[in-house]
Amino acid sequence: MQVHECVSFILLKDNQVLLEKRAQDKEYDPNLIAIPGGHMEHGETREQALFRELKEELDIVPTSYVYLCSLYHPTGELQLIHYYVITQWTGTIVSLEADEVAWHSLEANPLDIEADKVALAEYRRLSLSLIIL
Repeated sequence: MQVHECVSFILLKDNQVLLEKRAQDKEYDPNLIAIPGGHMEHGETREQALFRELKEELDIVPTSYVYLCSLYHPTGELQLIHYYVITQWTGTIVSLEADEVAWHSLEANPLDIEADKVALAEYRRLSLSLIIL
């Protein structure tokens, strides 16, 4: 089975995380609440994909970020999602691809995708030791 690499971004502000409601017309995981992200393009590095996807999805550029972990997400295809934590950015967040984006408490969030739940739990577990670039 082919693995499709993706990047996802855990944007944090005031003990909250930005989550999206995926568009109804998405091929994979439509209408689910998820951590925003997208597929890596051929020949692209993880960091290049991170910057491109943040611009395409939310119209922002990260200025402070760190790699968190990579997790498999079996959906209509097998995805390997590389998660990044972002604490600072330039630009104003605009939902360009999802039906909506909203801030949710880190403690009580409505995530529908298991890999996203694990990634957020891993962030909470490691948050005291993460060094943000």
